[in-house]
Amino acid sequence: MSKHPSQAYAGGGGIPHAASQDTGFFGHPRGLSTLFFTEMWERFSYYGLRPLLVLFMAASLAQGGFGFDRGQASAIVGIYGSLVYLASLPGGWVADRLLGLRRAIWWGAVLITAGHFSIGLSGLAGQGTAGKVCFFLGLLLIVCGTGLLKPNISAIVGDLYPEGGARRDAGFSIFYMGINLGAFAGQLITGFLGERIGWHWGFTAAGVGMLAGLVIYTLRAPGTLGDLGSKPTLHPDPAVQARQEGQIKMVLMGIAAVIALVFILAALGMISLDAQVIGGYMTFVLVGTAVVYFAYIFMFGELDGGEKKRVAVIVVLFVFAAIFWSAFEQAPTSLNLFAADFTDRTIGGFEMPATWFQSINSAFVILLAPVFAALWVTLARNRGDLSSPAKFSAGLFFAGLGFLLMIFAANKVVAGGGNVLVSPWWLVGSYFFQTVGELCLSPVGLSSMTKLSPRKFVGQMMGIWFLASSVGTLIGGLVGGHVDPEKLDQMPRLFTTTTLSLMIAAAVLAALIVPIRRMMQERPAASS
Repeated sequence: MSKHPSQAYAGGGGIPHAASQDTGFFGHPRGLSTLFFTEMWERFSYYGLRPLLVLFMAASLAQGGFGFDRGQASAIVGIYGSLVYLASLPGGWVADRLLGLRRAIWWGAVLITAGHFSIGLSGLAGQGTAGKVCFFLGLLLIVCGTGLLKPNISAIVGDLYPEGGARRDAGFSIFYMGINLGAFAGQLITGFLGERIGWHWGFTAAGVGMLAGLVIYTLRAPGTLGDLGSKPTLHPDPAVQARQEGQIKMVLMGIAAVIALVFILAALGMISLDAQVIGGYMTFVLVGTAVVYFAYIFMFGELDGGEKKRVAVIVVLFVFAAIFWSAFEQAPTSLNLFAADFTDRTIGGFEMPATWFQSINSAFVILLAPVFAALWVTLARNRGDLSSPAKFSAGLFFAGLGFLLMIFAANKVVAGGGNVLVSPWWLVGSYFFQTVGELCLSPVGLSSMTKLSPRKFVGQMMGIWFLASSVGTLIGGLVGGHVDPEKLDQMPRLFTTTTLSLMIAAAVLAALIVPIRRMMQERPAASS
């Protein structure tokens, strides 16, 4: 899941001694508290909004929604999530070359806040064209803002610890806990407001959360971060620097103009946009981008034999990571719709909002992350750590178990003609196994990218890793609409296909463990 705090981008200004040596926040720099709460509220807003989107867009006009076909609504959520990942790449570039980390984070928070309030206020504009313009403009602003904020706030966390080592790891662990606390609370609060009181109350609550993060950052950053990240990377020649900034601004204005033109034409009804078709084309573009990039690196990257082998391993991990995320990122679409339509959510006379199930993953991550950290250390000490591909294979297998449970749950629904509500424990169990899979795969994948990448391509390879997440999120959205009370037969097929994809991928990768380990030049007991 994108909750992991490692979308870092190398950049920023110098590291002030005071900011890095301060121990005012549980033995860590006080700047960490500023970044902790800013990111906590940003994740509150992001994960608070995300599960409401498909429910709102698929709800009928009488229920206050847009009445979109479920396939279209789910595809829009997939495109939105995919673009959020992709936006972190230019967001880091803009921060490094133009704004600096600090200003990029601030402007990102401003755009995200504006986006949430635009979505919240779209209710006042009604369910027609005006309301849809406000709604989709809000999503676009959130994508742009998240691209500026998410990678750069993680980069500053890293820069608080110039010495690296265990203290830096502990700092990221604290930061990571804030991310999951925000995700957990966001889906509970916005879900209740959105489903019980009104969709736009939930949307607005997400905006209020991001506004809190913006205020905290604005007030606390100057006093706790010093000059950290205040300046972009500057070229020693002022003339070259000015020319580079001019080029960046021209590129950004060109992109903004194209987006604005498409947006206006769509709003006026002059062009028709089909989310499922667009998502399909995007999938080919994203996969094609990865293929072209890897081909370029192999042919023109001037790599030696060992580097080529390790990049080949990255290609393999990229493919299997995309398969994992295409299943995992069905949470806000297919599994969310299953919770809404086919799950008994009544406890003691109270019917839980469907979106509350989205918080289960965050809760399990908070509970299990320390367990897995201890597990890897124990294995390394006693029997030898599992290799990266072995952990990847385990992650795929456990995610497969999660979707295997959903096959049984879906068949119970189909057997009852769609009139049977199944136990919520099916979803709880599914999210448990998916979380175990996430903890096996996601942190290990990030670590592997930094260890396997040729030194001169580390930043680009991290971008490629998030491209795998983007591809998976997009595919998860494209298939997520197959949970529909009017098309019951699609649901078991979806979960069966997902399970088989994960299990076959796990088996294939398990068979490749030994040759991959050789290509990585790892011994069986080596750390991954």
